[in-house]
This record gives sequence, C-alpha cells and structure tokens, in this order.
Amino acid sequence: MKVLIAEDFPNTRAGLTEILEAEGYQVLATQDGKDALRIFAKESPDFVCLDIMMPGMSGYDVCREIRRSDAGIPVIFISAKSEEIDTVIGLELGADDFIVKPFGVKEVVARIRAVTRRRFATTKASPVLTPFRLGDLEVFPSELRARRDGSVIELSLRDIRILTLLHENRGVVISRDTFFNKCWGLDHVPNSRTLDQHIAQLRKRIEIDPKTPTIVLTVHGVGYRYDD
Repeated sequence: MKVLIAEDFPNTRAGLTEILEAEGYQVLATQDGKDALRIFAKESPDFVCLDIMMPGMSGYDVCREIRRSDAGIPVIFISAKSEEIDTVIGLELGADDFIVKPFGVKEVVARIRAVTRRRFATTKASPVLTPFRLGDLEVFPSELRARRDGSVIELSLRDIRILTLLHENRGVVISRDTFFNKCWGLDHVPNSRTLDQHIAQLRKRIEIDPKTPTIVLTVHGVGYRYDD
C-alpha cells in the first residue's frame, strides 16, 4: 500500500516515514502542500497523512482538493494544532482521524492500522485478503489480525505479507532474497539481520513457544519454511 505524507518539519516527516516503512507501507513524502497534490494525482496513494500548516498550501486546502477527486480515500491530519476547532474543521472536511503532535509510535501504528482496515473494507477484496490457516493460527489479512483459541493477535502489513508468502508456499524453503522482494520491495537493500529480527519479533506474537517455532521454521543458510 502507498501512503502519502505531507509534513514540512523534517524530523516529523522522517519519523513518520520510518514508522510506516517499518509497518510495510510504501511511503511518498513531501514538505509542500502543492507538491502533495501533484504526487497524489500521479501516484494514487491508498491513504494520505497531512500536516495542517505547510508552505504553498495548507493541509486543509489539500484535503479539500483531494476530496473533490476522491471522496473515499482515507485522510489523517497530523498536526501540532490541538484546539478543538482544528479537529472539528479537519473532520468536517472529511478527515478520517486527527493525531496531535507530539505523538507516540504505538499511537500512530494503531491509528494507521485502523485506517488500513477501513480501506480494505471499502475496496474490492482480492484473493490475498482471504483468511487462511497456519496450523492452529487463523490469519485475517483484511483485519491485520490473527486469532488462536479466541485470542486476537495484532499484525502489521508486512507481517501479513510474510505469513501469506509462507502459506502460499507450504513445504517450500523461501530464500531471503524472495522474502525481501515480496515483503519489502525490489528497491530495498537486502540485510539478513533485518529479516531475522523481523521474524524473531513475529514469532513472539504468533508462536506458542517462540524458541521452538512450529509456523516459521528456520532453514539455516537459506531462509524460512512453513510445513503444513
């Protein structure tokens, strides 16, 4: 999924980019409102994060223009303007959420995942969004969640890609390069440590015993495998 971030403060823009890329989104970032509209028209992102005060054009004006061409695309305002009237204006313009700076990583992740679920719910479902099972774990891609014995496990977009790849290639060893190409993107510079760390964190959430995994199996020197 593509996310457009329009934020004029470099540190905030870099922070949001890092958070979203870690979740598995393709990020399109700019510091300028007018440039945001250009990118929106060219790239057709799946949702948009807008600062309010930006050079060239305010986030409010960008949202108005976006709504003229696409009434359904999710828009999140992320701003230091925390007065109630600012939130009201944003929501009246059709924003789906309003996050006040400074914000925490967990807060942003939770809100982004909520917007992604709504986006999946309002767009035509594709085969990749069909629920599937990995052993006793039931995965619901469109919800960014898995369930086991009534317990809900929150997952990122990248987690879903990894589990889908394992499910679609049951019994087959998936190489590290394949994981990076399919779950990170062709433009990502492969780093074995990045993959291993992500798998380690994923196991903590989905495996009954992360030290003795039954879903994501390590094939030393090659990659990972799931045995049905």
